[in-house]
Amino acid sequence: MAKEKRFEKVYSQDLGSAMIYVDKETGVNYLFISSGYAGGLSPLLDREGKPVVTPIVNK
Repeated sequence: MAKEKRFEKVYSQDLGSAMIYVDKETGVNYLFISSGYAGGLSPLLDREGKPVVTPIVNK
C-alpha cells in the first residue's frame, strides 16, 4: 500500500521560482522561493501575522 504524500503544490509562479505548498495534515500553507542554488521555505502569513490555513476535507 503506497503512502500518501503529505504536501501538495497548489500554486506555481515564474517557471517554478515561487510555489505554495499545503500540508494535507494541518492545512498550513507554505511559501517556497528558489533562485539559482538558493531557496527558502516559510509559512504563508496573512496580514495579521497568522498562518494561512486551508480547510482540510476528510476522505
